[in-house]
This record gives sequence, C-alpha cells and structure tokens, in this order.
Amino acid sequence: MAGWNADTAAGPLGVGTITLVEGTSFCISLPNGDIRPEYPHGVFFQDTRILSGWSLTVNGQPLEPLAAETKEPYRALFACRVARLDGYADSPLLVERLREVGAGIQELITVRNYGLDPAECVVSVSIESDFADLFEVKEARIRRRWDETREPKDGSLVIRAVWQDVRKGVVVKAPGADVSADALTYRMVVAPQGQWTTALSLVPLVDGIILGEPLIHPGAGDLSASDRRREEWVAKIPVLQMGNRSIERTLRRSYDDLGALRIEDPNHPDRVVVAAGAPWFMTLFGRDSLWASAMALPVDPSLALGTLQTLADRQGSVVDPMNEEEPGKILHEIRLDVSSGLSLGGRSAYYGSVDATPLFVGVLGAVSRWGFAADIIAALLPHADRALDWIRDYGDKDGDGFVEYERLNDQGLINQGWKDSWDGINFADGRLAEPPIALCEVQAYVYTAYMARAWMAYDAGDVPLGNELAGRAAHLKKQFNEQFWMPDRGYYAIALDGKKRQVDACASNMGQCLWFGIVDDDKAPQVAERLMSPEMFSGWGVRTLASDMRAYNPASYHNGSVWPHDNAIIATGLLRYGFVAEAQRISTALLEAAEYSKGRLPELFCGFSRDQFAAPVPYPTACSPQAWAATTPIHLVTSLMQYDVHVSRGGLWMDPILPDSFGDVHITNAPLAGGRITIDVANSVPSVQGLPKGMAFHRGHRPLLAELVQQTKPGRKA
Repeated sequence: MAGWNADTAAGPLGVGTITLVEGTSFCISLPNGDIRPEYPHGVFFQDTRILSGWSLTVNGQPLEPLAAETKEPYRALFACRVARLDGYADSPLLVERLREVGAGIQELITVRNYGLDPAECVVSVSIESDFADLFEVKEARIRRRWDETREPKDGSLVIRAVWQDVRKGVVVKAPGADVSADALTYRMVVAPQGQWTTALSLVPLVDGIILGEPLIHPGAGDLSASDRRREEWVAKIPVLQMGNRSIERTLRRSYDDLGALRIEDPNHPDRVVVAAGAPWFMTLFGRDSLWASAMALPVDPSLALGTLQTLADRQGSVVDPMNEEEPGKILHEIRLDVSSGLSLGGRSAYYGSVDATPLFVGVLGAVSRWGFAADIIAALLPHADRALDWIRDYGDKDGDGFVEYERLNDQGLINQGWKDSWDGINFADGRLAEPPIALCEVQAYVYTAYMARAWMAYDAGDVPLGNELAGRAAHLKKQFNEQFWMPDRGYYAIALDGKKRQVDACASNMGQCLWFGIVDDDKAPQVAERLMSPEMFSGWGVRTLASDMRAYNPASYHNGSVWPHDNAIIATGLLRYGFVAEAQRISTALLEAAEYSKGRLPELFCGFSRDQFAAPVPYPTACSPQAWAATTPIHLVTSLMQYDVHVSRGGLWMDPILPDSFGDVHITNAPLAGGRITIDVANSVPSVQGLPKGMAFHRGHRPLLAELVQQTKPGRKA
C-alpha cells in the first residue's frame, strides 16, 4: 500500500505522549521520557526513525513519571522518581530529563537524592535504532532489515546500518559512561541532598557524514541553535497582548507551534515553508501548507510566499498515473529525503489532491495584496496560469464546468479533497459516493482562483484575460447554485457523484463555500441556520457531518468530528455574509476548547455534544501540533478584527467585531509593506500607528475580489 494512502491511520501514540518538533525532526516519547520500540515512538530525522529505543533505568528500575512539561516546541522537561524496592511508597531518588530535539536529540539527566543516606546508583540507558521509514512506523509494517554494526569506544557509540545501497547511522556521545554495544551505564554514589548530572547527545550519520553538530546543552544564558532560530522568528512576528489572558496564551502557543513547523526547502535554504503537522506530516503538503500559510499572513507573509514558490518549483509537468502527476497540477505531499521513494511508490512527490491547484491560485491572489515586489509576484503568474490550464484540461475532464477527482491508480487516495479518508464522502443514507466526485468547496476554490487571477490581470492592464476569467467565475457561480443547491433540504449537496447526482449529506463543506462568495445571497441564511443547528454545532464547533446523517460517528476522522481549521474557514465565511453572532459563537467555542489542551488546538477532536461531555473529547490519533490547527486561533482573531491589507491599493482595513469576552487587543511589530505597525483595539474601536508611506487606514471591510472585479470590469472595457 502506498505511503500516501491515508486509508491506514496511525495507531494511537499512547496516553500522555510527549511530541517535540523542530523543522523536519521530531521526537515522540512516553510521559517518563522513554522511547519504546513497540509504540510508534522515536526520534525522526528526514522521515527516518533514527532512534527507536531510549529507555533509562536506575538500579534496574524503570522511571515512574511525575510530570512532563513542554518548555518550547522542541524542548521538554520530564520529572520522574525511582521506585523503591523495600515496599515504602515515597522514594528519595528523583530524576529529571531535559530533552531537546534538533538534528538529533540531546538530553541532560539529573539524579537528585532527597534521602538521609548516600545512594548508590547504576544509571543505564538502552539504545535501539531500526532506521525505519516514517510510513513503516506509522502503519506498523516494518519490513526492511538493516545490516547493523555497533562500535563502542571512548564514551561514544557509533551505530551503522546498510540496506541495499542506502547507508545510515547515528553517533551517540556519552562522556563518562561505560559504553557497550547496546547500552550506556554510569555508576555513582549520590550524596544526601546531592545530585549527579550528565549530558548525552545523538546525531544522525548519513553515508558516513555526521549531519548537524553534536548538540551540547547550553549553559546558563547560552542559546542552542533551536533557541536562536526561535528568537529570530519571534523578532519578526507580532507581539500580542489581550485582555483575555487565556486567548492570549492560545495565540502565543500558536505562534510557537507555527515557528517550530517551519521547514526549509533543501534547494532554496532562504525559502521557508510550513510543514503540515506532527508527528506524521513533517513535510510540505499542498493543501495544508497553503491553508496554514494563508491564515498566517498577518503574522508572517513570507511563509505563504515561500510555500507558493516551493510548490511552483514542483508543479506537475507530465502525465504519470503512478503518482497522479499532471501538467500544471500542484502536489499533495512531498518527502524531502532520498529514501522516501520506498514510501511514495518510487516517487518523492504525490499529486493526488483535487484542491491544492485552485488553492494555489487563490493564495497567490492573497499574497499579492501583502506588498511583495512586483517581479516576485510576476514570476509566479505563469505557474498560476498553468494551474488554471490544469483546471480546464484535467480537473474538469468531462467538460461540465465542475472540477472532479477520481484516483488514477488503485494505490492512490480514494478521496482527494480535504476529507480524504476512504469513507469521507457519503449520502444522507450512508452510501458512499462513487467517483468521479465534484466537491462543493472545490468549486468555491476554483471560483476564487478565477476571481484572483482576473483581478491580477486587470491590475496589470490585461483586460481580455481579466474579462475571460471574470466570465468563467460568473458562469461557475450560476451553475453551482443551480446544481448543488437542494431547495427541499435548505442546504448544498456536499458533492455531485459520478452520475451527477447530488450527494445529499449535510456536511461542513458548504460552510467553506461561504468564505469565497460562491453562495447566492438568498441561500446564505439557510446555510448559516443549518450550520448552527444542534445537529451540526456540537458546542465546541461545527461538525464535519450532521448528527442526523446515517454515517455520523462522533469519533470518526471526517464523519462527525470537529476540525478547528474547517471552523475557522466557516466562521470567516459567515462574517462575509453578515452572520456576526454565529461567527463569534464558533470562534469563542474553539478558543474555549483550546483551554483544555494547554492552549494548543489539535488537528481535530470528537464531535460529542458539549451537553454530553463538559470538555472536548480528544481524537486518539490527532496530530498535535498541526499547522492549520495552529493557525486557526490567529485566523479567528484577525477575522473578527476584520483586519486585512491591500498594499497596491494603499490600504489597511479594520472593523473589529470581537466579542466582549476577548477584551482589548494591543499588537506591536505587525508586518506591513516592509514596515512594522502597532494596532490597538479598545472597546471595539481600532487605531493604527506607524503606517508606511503611501498606506492609509480605513474603517470597514477590505474590498472583496468580487467587488474589485465588478468595479474594474466596466472601467477596463470602456
């Protein structure tokens, strides 16, 4: 089965699992800090598990976890105690493990003796490295057996592994340890009220070359490489204060997680893009990375630009049924490591996404408003035009005006929209929709792609192209409202199936259509009413599927769960059509949900009613941190501020409708047109300081693409 096929979800990571993230590296462990090979745990570097076992014992006893706290996304402190062998409950021996993930991991181990007597201790760390591919671990199907050699010497252990012509390894540095082939051992006596400390590090070895510097724990006041990277990120993003401290904490957590999920394109280290999420998706995804970086535009517009540029470089150029590549198509997923061919059917990229291509054009339109140099945007326009060609030539294979999907081989994803589980698209009676499938929200993405490119054409003086695309958009909107609307139900079909029948399940997808303005004004009130009905709104957010649908399951991936990013998009769409109270209700519910997970919204949670369970019910295999969940709080707050920019039109727009419970907002260091501005919202009244030359502040909403195109079109024709 191909690695990209999401029909095989990962097994649960275990209760209390700690996930650390830095760039493409991540570490998953038990709450006592141990990494156990029988779980999908480990240290992962470039999609390979370089460490599958890392267990610490004291006097042969495993550690009992007391607390595990993530200090930064890449660093955690574990507090544990050593069980007594004499039957007494309290132990005088406590162990702290301070761990940081980077190119590998470093760990500072401290044993403290709170007893009255000296304590003889034998501290042992066992080490296993299976060099399994990420997908082998995720799907519990480890097949490769590496030829392994272990070389202990002088306080270090070098593990080398060979499989066919691929060579990998790790170097463990353990000064002062007695090093054997499979363990590090320390013997010491810890004085009463005394402590003993040692530092360990592990870094990857690829083709005999150590990648990354061995991590040495910084002393007091010193910064590690990850700390420096984080400081650089913090220096360039807004500083936020809110009257509501809980929401402020959630937003700051979002900033931190977004910073940790940034990865560099190996071919262009200056370009930073957003990885989709930890633990399994620490790589560039077309749909996820586009959505996350677009929602983060007010925090760091360069993330969206870097994501667009990296996707443009890898835009489809040939027809390849194996990885579903087609000319002009934007990829679904890429793996940056050379051995990833094992996972992706011999390819490093997979293109089985119906929505990444129109989203690419729409996000380019959004990025173009944020003031990047004209030549940078101009370099991406040919890619946008190739994407539009894909929509016409490949996305709409039957020429009916709608973009559909059907996988090109039996290894690919069955469903290729954002609900990409095998059972994610179904009728009200529970029957699965048969391909080719035209999703409602995909038509909305195509509509905004036409509108975005039409506006950019008009802006550049290309009237014929602007007129053609504006015409296509108007025709698509009319056709969409005729063929997807179900007047007897009062909502839009989630899709049209292969026989052009309306797939009549009531799903959240229609809420995304609101953002892009493809919904007719007279139908929007019924859509809003349905989205906020008890069947759809759980109390924590809008469910992916209504509870009165046959396929509803509150603990499923896409058939009744609540996805934060989906709700952020819906809330913005509701605002567009004037449903302020509804948007506030969704936003407040999600930000309250974040309080139950230390300010971090997960990828999704279960769709149980808030009346039934007083706290959000976690979904067992949800990614956390996850990019579009991390950007959701940012997007909710900026949407309710109605904060948006169009630099070429010389304006910043804001018209806050924040709920009273949010309190006042004070933002400094906000990026705008190469400068930094300060924003204050007090009692819903906005003020802005430090506007760059040529920029003006407007109270109200930014002119929408539809409004700009409508204003411009007649003028250009004249």
